Amino acid sequence: MRVPRARPVEQLLWWMAAVPATAVIVVGFGVPLLQSLAASFVRDGRITLANYELVYRLYGQDVVYTVLVAAAGLVLTFGAGIPLAGYLRLHAAPTVEFLLKIPLFVPFVVVGHAMRIFLAPRGTLLSVLHALGLISPDASLGFGQTWLGLAIALAWKHLALIVLLLMGAFRAVDESYLEAARGFGAGTIRQIWAVLVPMSASSLALAAVLALTSMLASFSIPLMMSRGSGPQMLMIDLYYRFGQHGDFGVASALGVVSYLLASGAAYYYLRTVSR
Repeated sequence: MRVPRARPVEQLLWWMAAVPATAVIVVGFGVPLLQSLAASFVRDGRITLANYELVYRLYGQDVVYTVLVAAAGLVLTFGAGIPLAGYLRLHAAPTVEFLLKIPLFVPFVVVGHAMRIFLAPRGTLLSVLHALGLISPDASLGFGQTWLGLAIALAWKHLALIVLLLMGAFRAVDESYLEAARGFGAGTIRQIWAVLVPMSASSLALAAVLALTSMLASFSIPLMMSRGSGPQMLMIDLYYRFGQHGDFGVASALGVVSYLLASGAAYYYLRTVSR
């Protein structure tokens, strides 16, 4: 069915309604982005690539570390989120659905502090495993302040949002496809992986891009779980480079690198999945 075009007066009203939001994006995001991009190529009053050379020399390892932690957190989030969202699509469990929403209301800094205690070498998780008789009293977990502990913390914080997005996508799948799968003897796991996931691929990819960009930009959780040495997430480097060293040029170059990392995921989504 052909949708009729809006009248000129209606188009003018829609343009007037869109101008404030567009202006906020341009002033609040576009202008600072262009200023940071220009500043990243200036050092000591000269146009140069020295800021990016410093980023490569001082923070190259942190760039790789940030990407790997975000990727690991994304794998953990979807590894738990897809089965949970699929189960909640196929079976009514309002209590479980409510409990999964709790992380949405916990601030990032609280999650970082809680995970720091929970995953500490002598923390809560160790006490629980010891009480269950799974490990000896002298054992030490030792991964609370490593990339794995950070990835677990990021996954826990993003799990609720991802489950809600996946549940919305899964509930949009027509029930007749699931009934047909059940008619051929498909169980819960089979219905999730053979019906729900393929038919929601575009929504899953969008949720993955949102989660990945959020993890790349994480600051509070990595700061709370940091051990003060070794590789760091890029947002911590950016904060210290600008806040303590006052080096706006290198901080801007770090921001541009972070933006390119996030844009890479968005570009892949727009070029492949959403077409």
